[in-house]
Amino acid sequence: MRKWTVADVMTTDVVAVPEDATYRTIVELVAERRISAVPVVDPARKVVGVVSEADLLYKVEFAGAVTHRRIFPTRRRSPREKGEGMIARELMTTPVVTAGTTTSLHAAARLMTEKGVKRLPVVTEDGTLTGIVSRADLLKVHLRTDEELKNDIRHEVLERTLWLEPLVVDVQVDNGVVTMRGHLDRRTLAELAAQLVAAVPGVVAVDDHLTYALDDTDLASSQWHRSHPFSSTGC
Repeated sequence: MRKWTVADVMTTDVVAVPEDATYRTIVELVAERRISAVPVVDPARKVVGVVSEADLLYKVEFAGAVTHRRIFPTRRRSPREKGEGMIARELMTTPVVTAGTTTSLHAAARLMTEKGVKRLPVVTEDGTLTGIVSRADLLKVHLRTDEELKNDIRHEVLERTLWLEPLVVDVQVDNGVVTMRGHLDRRTLAELAAQLVAAVPGVVAVDDHLTYALDDTDLASSQWHRSHPFSSTGC
């Protein structure tokens, strides 16, 4: 079953600035392109930081404040220092949180939540900027039509992954909610089918009405313990 990755939804026409880009240049880019952040790159187009609207607003917040210079400067700049910044190097947030082109949508969403960011620069294996993915981009997967989802479920999940006959399971999709009806031979197979369908990109929820002839959960558990004899002893 095909997994959607960041490469499927990211914006490739990404605007980046060099480390010496001026404050005014960055503000103009943000306003002109209607974006909330700009990656900062070195001459090899490796991502070294990100300047966000929040970074730019510090200059407004601290306008007219008395300048204070640190005797022993650190890599991470304080909000006040960013408010005094004149170029991207002095304004940007580092270290930058990035995603790879093969990062799954689930992993990208979790990373955004954990790090508290709204977008991720997308880089190649050597760190070169190739795109940017935002929260809105991750939601694009839910723009897929019900017919697209139904075809994916029937062909990719039920037929190619689980090797089920086409008419064994009836699949209906309404606004991304999948309803499944059918009778399978084993409980573990029915549960696996529901789990795989729920993981299809764009599925909102699964209304599972699958039934089964044999409850093989105890059998599956005993087989697992026979193949892992030391799992319960901690050996």
